[in-house]
Amino acid sequence: MPVDWDKARSLAYEAGRAAAGPAERVGLAGADGRTLAEPLVALADLPAFPTSSIDGWAVRGPGPWRPVGRVLAGNTAEPLTEDGTCVEIATGAMVPAGAAAVIRVEESARDAQGLVSGTPRPQPEWRLPGDEARRGEELLPAGTPVDPAVLGMAATCGYDAIPVRPRPRAALLVFGDELLTNGPPGNGRVRDSLSPLVPAWLRRYGATVDPAAVQGPVRDTLEAHVEAIERGLAVADVVCTTGGTMHGPVDHLHPALSRLHADYVVNTVAVRPGFPMLLARVPGPDGRPRFLAGLPGNPQSAVIALVSLVAPLLAGLHGRDLPALPRVELTAPVPGRGGFTHLALATVDADGRRATPAGHVGSSMLRGLARSHGFVVVRPDSQAAAGDLVPFLPLPLYPGERP
Repeated sequence: MPVDWDKARSLAYEAGRAAAGPAERVGLAGADGRTLAEPLVALADLPAFPTSSIDGWAVRGPGPWRPVGRVLAGNTAEPLTEDGTCVEIATGAMVPAGAAAVIRVEESARDAQGLVSGTPRPQPEWRLPGDEARRGEELLPAGTPVDPAVLGMAATCGYDAIPVRPRPRAALLVFGDELLTNGPPGNGRVRDSLSPLVPAWLRRYGATVDPAAVQGPVRDTLEAHVEAIERGLAVADVVCTTGGTMHGPVDHLHPALSRLHADYVVNTVAVRPGFPMLLARVPGPDGRPRFLAGLPGNPQSAVIALVSLVAPLLAGLHGRDLPALPRVELTAPVPGRGGFTHLALATVDADGRRATPAGHVGSSMLRGLARSHGFVVVRPDSQAAAGDLVPFLPLPLYPGERP
């Protein structure tokens, strides 16, 4: 019996989370796109010393003040020990002990004798130790995706390397003797569209895909399927296959999984299009399981399987939370699909709040997919009218790309 779509996503995520690899320490230059395996903790107070927020004068006692030196960023400040003295100070420099205030250079003046005068502002013009964080304070939890801001935070704290989860490795096997790998379709054969499509989105979900790990078309025999899957599992944590998820005369995926002693995490999902998708767990030589995601052969159905099962699986393997689905307002009705969840391709407007159903959305079509930003989700035994707020499952995009 097909698994409810929401349940299938949850099962895929939990399977990945349970199989997430051990932490490894990676230099900051190579950590972008990874996931924190441990909390990021402040190694020292931030700032570690009183720091001037401005260019100006650090003064002690009542004015006017006699300059006795200069403090630049990166230098250690000598204490101010006498009232009526000051030092010139640069933004980011250490405020000397004994200073009572810092006066902005543009709000100061010097007389003929070189004495400095000015009025300090009511609020101190420096940052105190621990203003941003105290030593030992947790700044970011485990499971945080590492982006440039996180790298900057880690560097500020004094980290040279940070503990992160391994990046999942993925492979793709394309099944089907009817597929062409170049040129236009014809004479009963169709062009393989999934070899370029699936690896690109796997990378957007944070997996690594070596070009050598994309194989196909694999011959429509059980032996060829088993051999190809074994090669894929030897180099990848997740092997995606396309086609062969049903039980037709040349559908060898299920017998191949049986021969490999796999157990199903999910076997068919109550979603349209794409219901004959599957996710299986295969024993790995190191004790950690590998996974096989069976995507249907029709292109749009394959993409729906990718976003429904593989994306949650990869989030779990990364050690990240499963993202909640945002809600959008429909500009046109979307029909239900009976007892199945309906994932309907849609584009969203510039602010991401309104979604318009796409055209050319047959299971074998890619024209509508190429113009869409994701899928609106219509729950089983319901339909969605214009103006309804519905969940939206976005397609993966590179940072900075809109939906």
